[in-house]
Amino acid sequence: MKKRIIILLSYIILITNSNLLADEKNKSLKIGLLAPLTGEYAELGNSLLYSLQLALEEIGDNKISIIPRDAGLNNNEKLNLAIEDIKSKGANIIIGPISHKDFSEVKKYSDITFISPSNMNPEFASNIISVGINLESQLQALNNFLKKQKKNKTIIMFPKNHYTSLIEAKLKKLNLNNVKIFKYDPNPQILTGEIETLTNYTQRKKNLELRKKLFEDKEDEQSIKQLERLEQLYTLGKVNFDSVIIIDFGNNLKSVLTSLVYTDVDQSDVIFTTVNQWFDESIFYENTIKTLYYPSVNYKEFKKYNKKYFDKFNSYPNEITILTYDALGLIYYAWKQNGKISSTNDFLFKNKIKGKIGTFGIKDKKVFQELEIYKAEKNKFIKF
Repeated sequence: MKKRIIILLSYIILITNSNLLADEKNKSLKIGLLAPLTGEYAELGNSLLYSLQLALEEIGDNKISIIPRDAGLNNNEKLNLAIEDIKSKGANIIIGPISHKDFSEVKKYSDITFISPSNMNPEFASNIISVGINLESQLQALNNFLKKQKKNKTIIMFPKNHYTSLIEAKLKKLNLNNVKIFKYDPNPQILTGEIETLTNYTQRKKNLELRKKLFEDKEDEQSIKQLERLEQLYTLGKVNFDSVIIIDFGNNLKSVLTSLVYTDVDQSDVIFTTVNQWFDESIFYENTIKTLYYPSVNYKEFKKYNKKYFDKFNSYPNEITILTYDALGLIYYAWKQNGKISSTNDFLFKNKIKGKIGTFGIKDKKVFQELEIYKAEKNKFIKF
């Protein structure tokens, strides 16, 4: 069986490969950028702009020009003014918007194609392609990983908040087998009690006390050893699941992990996994966790990109800027391949694509990523 060809978004190769050269009559490729270049989120906006500068330098094609405009964040007035201005400059392809909330607003510009770093929806949304690391791809990667580890009693955990219905809808579409759903209150004081119920903590605690009483009044050597062993435990008995997928991040994620450890979930029996991680080193300081697994972008390329960015601008980029870096390469490839960009149909490639974030594909108007599994263990990120 022949291996499927993987298209490399190596900009130098794209320039030199004559098979990909489009009609030279195309004078230029104008690409708009919608970003919050002023105000509270200006640092993010400028980071996006810097990432495109790096990509432009690597491509080295003076036919490409970027038209950055300040679109604010969730500001319809600014957004529309920015789009109209970009459109007046002759661009019909735009990187952005960065917020999924703006999608309904930009859909009315049917003659413009938007490439958004949003991770909310893998399906093409009219004239919008989202290239963010979507939840569907992450859950599928974790599901495959847990199957390989022979885990078949998985609890998918997520908080009760304004994203709850969205997560539930995505899980329903994936139709994962052998999983149970556990929704928890994000308030840490309530959360601990809920996880105590999930793990049957109170009963397992009672099991231990009852077992200890069997040996407390005995003086034979075997009973003494048994009691000594039981004194080292916090509970007795296993939980009724062998793996967890926690759809949360930051301090909320750490609260869930802490509660699972507090309720004495054996980490040698139960695999802890999560999503939405960008190699956050603060997880190392959560010293109650031995190993945490998660799907993510290519760590090697992520580090290389961060170093290149730091060397150029003397600061570190926002995580999503690597998505805009790849978005520019994707647009450039489509332009070279088709000789034009008229709609989202120009991005329906048959082959897989390899960018800085890793390998992804576009099929049936849907973006999917082949994510790698990493583990945070002993203050290191290790590819599994």
